[in-house]
Amino acid sequence: MRLSELSGKEIVDVKKAERLGVLGQTDLEINEGTGQIQALLIPSVKWFGFRKQGGEIRVPWQHIKKIGSDMIIIDVHEEEKVEE
Repeated sequence: MRLSELSGKEIVDVKKAERLGVLGQTDLEINEGTGQIQALLIPSVKWFGFRKQGGEIRVPWQHIKKIGSDMIIIDVHEEEKVEE
């Protein structure tokens, strides 16, 4: 799958059934050696497109359960979410 095919998909947490963001408004952590995506870095709080609070949620790639036509479903336990 190409990065352009992922762009614009909504990221949804399956446990909370809430929208975390849209890929394209998030950052990616990429392994420089292999070129593989390691994690999604999602801004923690946004208000009218601007960050209201600093920080982000790091979602490791292995927590992505399904990539659909318009959504990316993730399953991350609350204690595993890392806010930076």
